[in-house]
Amino acid sequence: MNKVNILRLGVIPYSGGYKLQEHLVAEVKRRMAAGDHKLNLLLLLEHKPVYTTGIRSKEYSLEEEMRLKNLGADFVRTNRGGLITFHGPGQLVAYPILNLNNFIPQVHRRKAALGMRWYVNTLEQVVIRTISAYGLEGSRSPHTGVWVGDNKICAMGVHSSQLITSHGLALNANTDMSWFRNIVPCGIQDKGVTSLTRELGREIRVGDVTPHLIESFSQEFGADLVESGPEQTKQFIPQHLVDELEIPPDDNCK
Repeated sequence: MNKVNILRLGVIPYSGGYKLQEHLVAEVKRRMAAGDHKLNLLLLLEHKPVYTTGIRSKEYSLEEEMRLKNLGADFVRTNRGGLITFHGPGQLVAYPILNLNNFIPQVHRRKAALGMRWYVNTLEQVVIRTISAYGLEGSRSPHTGVWVGDNKICAMGVHSSQLITSHGLALNANTDMSWFRNIVPCGIQDKGVTSLTRELGREIRVGDVTPHLIESFSQEFGADLVESGPEQTKQFIPQHLVDELEIPPDDNCK
């Protein structure tokens, strides 16, 4: 069974989290080049308010970027798949940094595209299993992500470099949904967004849903998920990113 180290990062700025993902992908590749193929990580966090776009960012002008920034959120163009979405407090964000060579079933290994299709499908199944713990029926659509009826409860956008993954999923727990009114989420017209709190009529916090997501991830990926304590977590984060992630010096990564 593959081991996956869990890094809990709290509420962090998106730009710092993006740089951390790039650093960790490079570290996985460095170890692979040295013959060590065992490093896999799962970053669990929330972001400060930010609108992000995927690789098709030309659809969003500088004027649109400034409009959204003036609302009080950051704006970041990324290399993930998908169109614009919002991240903010109350949303459980999971970034798997996985060596997919360790996970993809043999039948899907003929082409990288097939492997990525399996990966996204498995991430969706993680979320479907997670929300089923609350009695909610999640579904897929032609659009990536997980839906409850016509409303998206979890957005997804992933990236792969030599089958090392980054980016991931964002599951709305008790997110302030008003942020989504300023955009067309994921570029999908005539569809809505929702959260666990809205669907259940009671507050569901990120800390409430996180154990369910960890268990679902372990089951769907057939992985042994291991918690990294604060000191272990710090070993994965270069000092120059500690400040950018705004991690307090005496309370790192709790």
